[in-house]
Amino acid sequence: MWLLGRTAALRCLRAGGRPAARRLSSSGPPWRLLFFGSDHFAVESLKVLTSNRSSSGGVVETLEVVALPGDVPVKRFALQNQLPVHSWPPHPMDGQFDVGVVVSFGCLPPGEAHHKFPHGILNVHPSLLPRWRGPAPIFHTIMHGDAVTGVSIIQIRPHRFDVGPLLQQELHQVPEGCTADQLEAALSSKGAHLLLDTLRTLSERIAQKREQSQSGGTFAPKINASMSWVEWEEQTCDQISCLHCAIGSRIPLRTTWMGRTIKLLDFVGRCHISLLDERSRAAPGSVSYQKESNTLAVSCKDGWVGFRSVLLKKRLTAGDFYNGYLHQTLHRKSACDITRAQFITRKHGGDAKDMREDSTS
Repeated sequence: MWLLGRTAALRCLRAGGRPAARRLSSSGPPWRLLFFGSDHFAVESLKVLTSNRSSSGGVVETLEVVALPGDVPVKRFALQNQLPVHSWPPHPMDGQFDVGVVVSFGCLPPGEAHHKFPHGILNVHPSLLPRWRGPAPIFHTIMHGDAVTGVSIIQIRPHRFDVGPLLQQELHQVPEGCTADQLEAALSSKGAHLLLDTLRTLSERIAQKREQSQSGGTFAPKINASMSWVEWEEQTCDQISCLHCAIGSRIPLRTTWMGRTIKLLDFVGRCHISLLDERSRAAPGSVSYQKESNTLAVSCKDGWVGFRSVLLKKRLTAGDFYNGYLHQTLHRKSACDITRAQFITRKHGGDAKDMREDSTS
């Protein structure tokens, strides 16, 4: 049960101050919707529903919003468009809605709430469930190099995320080099329109719903700073590229050099090092400065990847880092100097600083 917004409550009052009789739940559209959302991915679905509400023959009769505390994108959009907003957790409200819609919310509606929506609570999830259940499916789709993903519309089950029956799914090809931000934009639009299509024929979709496969399930935990460490011996050029495309806009890739953390910036992908360069077969983590492109090429499991700048106390171009730190080292032959010209894979086991960064990511 959920508490009516003030405007909606006033509309329901009749003379004498007693609530007006509510109509019974509809068996078909237009629907009375309660929307749960938080971020920009959710805003796209809310935009489409808001637009549909004002169109003739639309599937949305009324639309109200539950938002998390703070200045979240969904709350801003709702207030700008005069949609009633309820804070989380909401107060009881009985029988005012036909369908609940959850999009990138991060919290499950209470178990008893499911009985208050005659047609259930729908969820827009940006993956082809059961692959990438969890809070960060888009990041893991990119990080693991999936060529195909999609959007799933499911009915939420009480007390568990991402396991409900499937009402609709739509595939999406992941372009080569696609970033998590680009994929989020594409799937948010696709998910919004798939949600609207589901609402148009909701009764039929529910009648034809199917359980998720018992095989192929994977989990997509939240991204954090510990994922940004490059493992030069273990990761290929493609894997490092996928890692950058997945998290690079939020958490820069990192490595260690001379016991110090270096953030690797302005990733350029695979580098083709001349076979005349004796370091072309060097150990993983070896660094070669490419003057023509002003790039630091770093050896990994199956080749070289490049970065045009680094962060070591302050931001340095590849040329600045080479001239200030590597120039003399790269022209010496001792084992000690060779080590100084290498980026070193950080050993597993986070330190206190890493844990602090993880908690803020």
